Amino acid sequence: MDLSGDGDFFTLLTASYARHVGRPLVPAGADAWWLYEQAPFGLLAHDTDPDPVFVYANRTAQRAFEYDWDEFTALPSRYSAEPVNRAERDQLIETVARDNYVAGYRGLRIAKSGRRFWIEEVTMWNLRHPDGGYAGQAAIFPRWTDQVAITT
Repeated sequence: MDLSGDGDFFTLLTASYARHVGRPLVPAGADAWWLYEQAPFGLLAHDTDPDPVFVYANRTAQRAFEYDWDEFTALPSRYSAEPVNRAERDQLIETVARDNYVAGYRGLRIAKSGRRFWIEEVTMWNLRHPDGGYAGQAAIFPRWTDQVAITT
């Protein structure tokens, strides 16, 4: 299912963010197209499976991770981090599940090409329907920087 322009998913993302974080995710008048095509931050969302799979990645996130829509939405979200960094990522997911959101996270991630980069100033939140039903988690990252290799 392609959620890139889905109005209901846009509402789920933005309403959950506003409810948990206490401020709007997007500027007034922005729509699903703006969030997918023009947002200046990366936005990812995964589903509720025990091994969550990405269900959404806007264009900015696709550029950072080097996956297109079809690749991203078939990818278990754990593969966004290398095995050595997955325990930290799992701890973030558990904290968000308990507290509804976390802000200020920084984590090392890996692109399709193997390029390592830091996602910075991350806010991650639970996606909840108006009735409280759990629908997964989403994260924004306004900045990312390549990890600089140390050479001797």
